[in-house]
Amino acid sequence: MKETIQTLHPEIGKSNKKIALDKYLFIKDNLIYILSDAELTHTELMEALYSRVKIDFKGGVQWYGETVKLDLEARQIIERTKTRPEKYKLKTIP
Repeated sequence: MKETIQTLHPEIGKSNKKIALDKYLFIKDNLIYILSDAELTHTELMEALYSRVKIDFKGGVQWYGETVKLDLEARQIIERTKTRPEKYKLKTIP
């Protein structure tokens, strides 16, 4: 049986999904890599993720990307900027 992780949601009272740990770690590592040298809008981030993992990832890249992105926000690893348009950036070095 595959190991899973219960992902978190940054909004109080909202729950997020339980997903396969290997998929979580793969998407997490790629999101952190992408944000390690750039602040990106949501669209830019998801497009960069898709371009980077589409060949190696089995499953919905956008769905997993969104689920893991929300988890990383809840864990305060990434954050949204106060700018318009809103961008994502690393908050801490994991």
